[in-house]
Amino acid sequence: MSETAVPESVRALIVVPAWNEEEAVGATVREIRAAVPHIPVLVVDDGSGDRTADRAREAGAMVLELPYNLGVGGAMRAGFRYAVRHGFTAAVQVDADGQHNPSEVPALLAGLADADIVIGARFAQDDEYKVRGPRRWAMVVLAKVLSRLARTKLTDATSGFKATGGRALPVFAEHYPVEYLGDTIESMVIALRSGCKVAQVPVRMRPRRGGAPSHRPFKAMVYLFRAFFALLLALIRRWDIKVKAEPVPTPVASEGRVA
Repeated sequence: MSETAVPESVRALIVVPAWNEEEAVGATVREIRAAVPHIPVLVVDDGSGDRTADRAREAGAMVLELPYNLGVGGAMRAGFRYAVRHGFTAAVQVDADGQHNPSEVPALLAGLADADIVIGARFAQDDEYKVRGPRRWAMVVLAKVLSRLARTKLTDATSGFKATGGRALPVFAEHYPVEYLGDTIESMVIALRSGCKVAQVPVRMRPRRGGAPSHRPFKAMVYLFRAFFALLLALIRRWDIKVKAEPVPTPVASEGRVA
């Protein structure tokens, strides 16, 4: 496990959005618990049609079951609301497919001492993780645009491996977008427009443990156009960010089903 110091004021929750990930989620939860045993794990089962929830419980995670599929954005908003309601000061998104290394979670949390969001940047160091073609072009342009908004260099603005705390946590609990690509592109615009500070730390990605990847090669060009369209809408939209004094109630997750 990483020896990076985590601020004592940080009470963290790891949120794992999962949709039909029964092949991978159990091993992912067990690895998280071994790497950072002091941080509780919440798996948000995003309307899966398989045994994702059962596998997560068997591995020792709390499970929040959504009645139907909302996408990563909807699953993460539920996780953020759970975190706020239960007194956590930070939430770390870790994907269920095993691509994110939980031993790097402490480095993300340590970054919250100086930022509201800390991105695990896949391209900030020499790594074997490569993305080519239209999807890579989109990532480069998005990173440059969001870097200008953030007034700091961001090399991987669309990474799903990130820690959220400070002002960003209650903002995301109320306003985290659920549309396609909103959980990466639009969420960053919302955070920056609401005065949040964004930073990044280098991380290493790994091959997924099982299941099907969300982006196949033949969909790369579609991703390119949809990414730029999502960015355009996020930039021209007028945001009225207001955070309620009291957190919004959410179903309580447990090792059993959520009522």
